[in-house]
Amino acid sequence: MTIRATSAPPARSTYRHGDLRRALLHAGVELARDGGPEAVVLREATRRAGVVPNAAYRHFENRQALLQAVRAAALAAVARAMEAELATLRPARDPVAFARATVRAVGTGYLRFAQSETGLFRTAFATQVDVEAQPDQAKSGDSGLNPFQLLGAALDRLVEAGAMPASRRPGAEYLAWSTVHGLAMLVIDGPLRALPREEVDALGQRLLDMVEQGL
Repeated sequence: MTIRATSAPPARSTYRHGDLRRALLHAGVELARDGGPEAVVLREATRRAGVVPNAAYRHFENRQALLQAVRAAALAAVARAMEAELATLRPARDPVAFARATVRAVGTGYLRFAQSETGLFRTAFATQVDVEAQPDQAKSGDSGLNPFQLLGAALDRLVEAGAMPASRRPGAEYLAWSTVHGLAMLVIDGPLRALPREEVDALGQRLLDMVEQGL
């Protein structure tokens, strides 16, 4: 049996300004996709980009800097998943029904991303950064909003449609987010991880019913 030795990609020296940063970030995102935040290592990102380790420090001074950039990219990916669910909605004559469907779509996109892109999902929420201080890179290119802002916009729509009293709006995003996020973590890292996907989807929809009624 012949055993093939593995080797690092050949070092490159032809990156234009900015290209290396994008290459390192892309490598970091792929590392996070495969292994979560712990897998985002600067040396491995440089190996995948095909450059010597010292070249990375011009763009990311340390592992934490790369992890923060990857985290922002992961948050933007969560936002795009939520927007993809929103894009499936058809305008309804009943503004209350449409507002409720909007909240449901936001939650559904969030839960589905957690299951399909578990490594990126873990990375998106791996650091203790204030939700109000997300970098622009954490926002989706489609709406210009990050996941937390998308949820807030959906809840604002509930108030505008008369489906939720304005007096109950302050802080509602924290309650809805923590509830849906809790289920996501139980499914990907907790005692619900062995449940069939169909059962998880059904639980998710029941949970969103509960959130909607509670708001």
